[in-house]
Amino acid sequence: MNDLGSQPLSGEPAARVLVAGASGFAGALAAQIVWRHPRLQLVAATSRSDAGKRLDGIYPRYRVPVTLTELELDSLDGIDAAIVAYPHGAAAPTVAGLRAQGVLVVDLSADFRLRDMETYERWYGEHGAPELFGTGVYGLTEMYREELRGAELVATPGCYPTASVLGLAPLAEKGLLAEVYVAAMQGTSGYGRSSDDSVHFTAMTENAYPYKTEGHRHRPEIEQELAALGSPAPVTFVPHLLPLDQGELATCFAQLTEPTSREAVRALYADRYAEEPFVHVLDGPPDLRSLRDTNECHVYVTVEERGRVMAFSAIDNIWKGASSQGVQNLNLMLGLDETEGLT
Repeated sequence: MNDLGSQPLSGEPAARVLVAGASGFAGALAAQIVWRHPRLQLVAATSRSDAGKRLDGIYPRYRVPVTLTELELDSLDGIDAAIVAYPHGAAAPTVAGLRAQGVLVVDLSADFRLRDMETYERWYGEHGAPELFGTGVYGLTEMYREELRGAELVATPGCYPTASVLGLAPLAEKGLLAEVYVAAMQGTSGYGRSSDDSVHFTAMTENAYPYKTEGHRHRPEIEQELAALGSPAPVTFVPHLLPLDQGELATCFAQLTEPTSREAVRALYADRYAEEPFVHVLDGPPDLRSLRDTNECHVYVTVEERGRVMAFSAIDNIWKGASSQGVQNLNLMLGLDETEGLT
């Protein structure tokens, strides 16, 4: 499969990895991160639509010298772990097939993120592997680190929930959230390799707009995780599209159950994230360019004059919002340092 030599591995690999759906944005980036990882061996990259093509031909900047193949679940010898980068609905049957063969799976779709089947069916339709529903660990590393160690199936969060929950988690863990409003802005890579005219260059240049204003399917995921942390608060969530390739900023407005000061909330965030390798609490609002192509989340929190907390949380939507967070989780699943291959 490799046409230009071997991977730059450091010693024996900890796992032999398959990336399924490697011709999409998230899958291609996952393949690049695995290819450059010192302890993970990329042994297969698959695509339903681009089999036979070179990955570095589709994405020259990633420089992953492999030829894409079709996924054949009946012939997976030599695979220890897989990153599945299929759309929701399509991912679940593939995840089930991989798990049936004992392969560790990091799923980048929404198929295993929600814990309530009725909620899933409302937002996504019929589930493709109901026997596995509810068995995965939610892959927001900073919240579920211990559960991720040794996990066999991980549901990597959506990009909007990643930014929003990390922006609000210190408050949620103290039970302080009464009501939450999130205005989240994202670059067009969040749409994937789409032919949708709404994300065409001529539609997006010098332009920006909200979408799915009456309800977005990431809202129940955000509410689920805030409730799990200790704050079952209602969330109003509105996404916006920006004329950018990559990057995401969640502006979170929180009404609290009790008053707080800017100094107190700043101290809360600084203490909560002090030991986190990828979450950085800033002294001022974040910007997207500073964390492009990283697994970092930059957070700034303050309190406005009427007492509402404002938390600003920025990530790269296809890195921390998808592929690199998936590899961060895979590191933990395999007993590796979670930062390996990501710094």
